Amino acid sequence: MYTPILATLGFILSPDRQQTLLVHRNKRADDDHLGKYNGLGGKMERQEDIFSCLRREVREESGLICEEATLRGTVSWPGFGSGGEDWFGFIYRIDKVSGMLREANEEGDLQWCRLDALHLLPMWEGDKYFLEMIFDHDPRIFHGCMPYRDGRPVSWRYSRS
Repeated sequence: MYTPILATLGFILSPDRQQTLLVHRNKRADDDHLGKYNGLGGKMERQEDIFSCLRREVREESGLICEEATLRGTVSWPGFGSGGEDWFGFIYRIDKVSGMLREANEEGDLQWCRLDALHLLPMWEGDKYFLEMIFDHDPRIFHGCMPYRDGRPVSWRYSRS
């Protein structure tokens, strides 16, 4: 039976559409993501819908309020967790926020990063397979499956609807 951990992953787009806000996970030595850049998000709680999860996670991690977001894709990550847990993520591009941006959170520093340089950043290897689809102009949603083994993706396939 497939019972993944449900999560969100959001990428806030700058007003000029040239940058996205990422967290540089550099605060906790025991962090599985240590040293990596990542979008904002996390696990869905039992009594919330997925968009409420995105809004809560963005607010908790950045201080910003998610005003407008577009679901860009979903990804199934069998075996992604540190104990081999399966994860399923809803990937959003966040087009409008309000509030005051924090400089950092307990996981790391928040940084605006140029879209055309994301491929140069240390991040989860698998994220680089779908990052372009988050920001492209294709209105279709992508749906991917990326099995992991020993912290690395072993394959990637997707379709668009």
